[in-house]
Amino acid sequence: MLEKEIWGNSLENWGISILIIIGAFVVAKLVALFFKRVVSNLTKKTNTRLDDIIYESVESPILFGIMLIGIWIAIHRLVYPDGFVRAVDSAYKILIVLNITWLVGRLAGNLLDVYWGSKSHTQRMMPVVKRTLLVLVWIVGLVMALSNVGVNIGALLGTLGIGGIAFALAAQDTVKNIFGAFTILTDKPFSIGDTIRIDNFEGSIVDIGVRSTKMRDYDNRIVTFPNYKIADASIINITVEPMRRVVMKVGLTYDTTAEKMKEAMNLLKDVPSKVQYISPDNVVVNFSDYTDSALVITFIYFIQKEGDIGKATSDVNMEVLTSFNNAGLNFAFPSQTIYIESNNEEEKEEKPAEQPN
Repeated sequence: MLEKEIWGNSLENWGISILIIIGAFVVAKLVALFFKRVVSNLTKKTNTRLDDIIYESVESPILFGIMLIGIWIAIHRLVYPDGFVRAVDSAYKILIVLNITWLVGRLAGNLLDVYWGSKSHTQRMMPVVKRTLLVLVWIVGLVMALSNVGVNIGALLGTLGIGGIAFALAAQDTVKNIFGAFTILTDKPFSIGDTIRIDNFEGSIVDIGVRSTKMRDYDNRIVTFPNYKIADASIINITVEPMRRVVMKVGLTYDTTAEKMKEAMNLLKDVPSKVQYISPDNVVVNFSDYTDSALVITFIYFIQKEGDIGKATSDVNMEVLTSFNNAGLNFAFPSQTIYIESNNEEEKEEKPAEQPN
C-alpha cells in the first residue's frame, strides 16, 4: 500500500514529506518556547536595551525561516517535473531575501524607536522617518529578490522610471506635504498644544500629520492646513512669547491743560503697580498725537506669560477708567466745535428830507 504512487511519488514518500513539514512546525514551536523561557529572561537581566531589540527583531523571522527550510526539504525529496522544481527554487530565492528584509526592517524600526524616538524633540517626526526607512528597506529587498531570480533590474527600473515620472507629477502635492512635515518636525516652529497664528487664522495645534496639520480655532472648529503651505507661511507662535505687548490709545478733550495731561500720563505709569500680571518694566507713556477731536496719549504695556490676556486687559481698562474719572479727566469722542464770529453794527436810520410846500 505504501508503495502505491500518486503524482509520481509513493505514499511512503508523501507521508515522510508531510512528517518533515509537521516536524518543522514542532521545531519552530520549541524554538519559540526556548526564546520565551530562556533568551527573553536573559535579555531582561542585562542593563543594555540592544540585546532586547535584537531578540524582538529576529524571533519571528527565525521561526519563519525554520518553516521555510522544513517545507523546502519536504518538497525537494519528492519527484516533480523540472519546470515545477525551477518555479519552487525561484519562489524560495524570493522568500529567503524577503525574510532577511523583514528581519532588517524590524531591527531598524526597533532601533529607531529605542535610541531615537525616545527623545522628546524627535517623537513627532518618528512616524514619518520610520515609514520612510521601512519603504526604502523593502524596496532594496524587492530589487535584490527579483535580481536573484534573473529579472533584468536595469530594464525594470527604466520601465518604472517612465511610470515614476507620471506618478511624481500626479503626487507632487503629496511629496511637498511630506517634505513640509519634515520641515515642521525638524525646525519645530510649534508643537502640539501651542497657540499660533497662520495668516488670518489663530488657534491651538491638535495634530501634525504627514500630509496636513490641524488647528482648533477659537470657534472650536478644526482648520486643516497642507504642510507645504505651513512651511512657506509666516507663523507667529503665541504660546512661546515671553509677554504680550498691548498698545492702548487714550484720547482726552482739547480743553485738557498741560498739567492735567501730565497727571494723566502719571496715572498710566502707575497702572502696572495696581493691576496684577502687568510687567512694571518697559512701560511706555507718550503724548503722541494731536487728532481732529482728541489729545492722544499712547500707553504701551506688557502682560506677563502667567496672566490671562483677556482678564489682564480688562483690568487695565477698568483701572484707567476709574483713575481718570476720579481725576476729572475727560475722554474725547469724535466731535466738532463750530465757532461763529458775529459783528454788531449800529443801524442808521435815514430820515426823509422835508419837501417845501
